[in-house]
Amino acid sequence: MNQKQALVKMENIQKRFGKVRALKGVDFEVYEQEVVGLLGDNGAGKSTLIKILSGVYRPDKGNIYIQGKKVEINSPEEARELGIETVHQDLSLIEKMSVARNFFLGKEPTKKIGTLEVLDLRKMNRECMSGLKQVGIELRSPTEFVSTLSGGQRQAIAIGRAVYFGAQILILDEPLRNLSIREQRTILNHIQEARKQGSSVIFITHNVHHVCPVADRIVLLENGEKLGEVKAGELTPEEIAECIANGQMIEKAK
Repeated sequence: MNQKQALVKMENIQKRFGKVRALKGVDFEVYEQEVVGLLGDNGAGKSTLIKILSGVYRPDKGNIYIQGKKVEINSPEEARELGIETVHQDLSLIEKMSVARNFFLGKEPTKKIGTLEVLDLRKMNRECMSGLKQVGIELRSPTEFVSTLSGGQRQAIAIGRAVYFGAQILILDEPLRNLSIREQRTILNHIQEARKQGSSVIFITHNVHHVCPVADRIVLLENGEKLGEVKAGELTPEEIAECIANGQMIEKAK
């Protein structure tokens, strides 16, 4: 068992929607500069667990600790204040705006010209390209519209933005969905770079082959329960998929 203090510790998390028990006492931990795969079929409880961590839902029962301190996360804004950033499948990017404008959306730097306060576009362009480069992302120009970019480039911008603004815990919801094989490899490289820059990453997916190349540890959920967890390389992707398909419990990674 890992002796270090967990960056995130979710303990006995339970959530019910009407008669449906979405989570049935799930424990989940993330350590510093670790990539954790959260793996399971649709309806396993992955999204519910992460929405609790990111402040969208409140648990019916259970506790959350950030760096050993018990916290209540009542909104996505409170989650961000704790260093938790979520990159959703829809990415929340505005197609008819530039890369730099999307990168700083809601956090735009300004400067004064006389009595007027205006956007500091030069700083936005410069810092955008620098921030993206830190996680291995190279774009032609910060002024090009997001609508001209590929799905992988858009995903990369969302990851780079989160890391630039100091995400300690970066949650990626199905980051490889609908991407080409080449773009998938590129995004996996960006995830590794984000870890090198100091972020811990929670990689949510239903595809075991997406997460195995990059995860330090994989946590399996099924029907609102934790089946167990494995360290990278302890089981093959096929063996992990078999555990999920059979609802088979596995021993916790040592």
